[in-house]
Amino acid sequence: MTRTNEITRDSALSTVTRYLATIADATSSDQIASLYVEGATVEDPVGSAALCGKDAIAHFFKPLIESRRETELLNFRHSGNSVAFHFLVRTYTADGVVEIEPFDVMTLDGDGLITSTKAYWSPEDVRMSRGADDSSEKI
Repeated sequence: MTRTNEITRDSALSTVTRYLATIADATSSDQIASLYVEGATVEDPVGSAALCGKDAIAHFFKPLIESRRETELLNFRHSGNSVAFHFLVRTYTADGVVEIEPFDVMTLDGDGLITSTKAYWSPEDVRMSRGADDSSEKI
């Protein structure tokens, strides 16, 4: 079934792939914000105050840019102009490696830009491994 204004699965997957690559490789938070339309919203995690607009989104991602990151797409679903995906973010800090596997739900426009993001995760989902022993703990 095709609905009006629906984006294709390939286009949606391309946007998610670009988003994850940018999260991993960006050298500026503005690069991440550029993936969003002006006026886009981000609720990360769901239940926190929603951010609105590219400036707020760039400010939100700024601390992430200070560390080396890796991302991996674990699962992906598409319907209409929305996507839901499960992914891994691994962030390397001076204290160790932080891992989280959020589930994000995004709406997209016809140009492949993000109009909204809701990230589903909680502090209990964050894992930290310290040092060479590679043991991990929830933080």
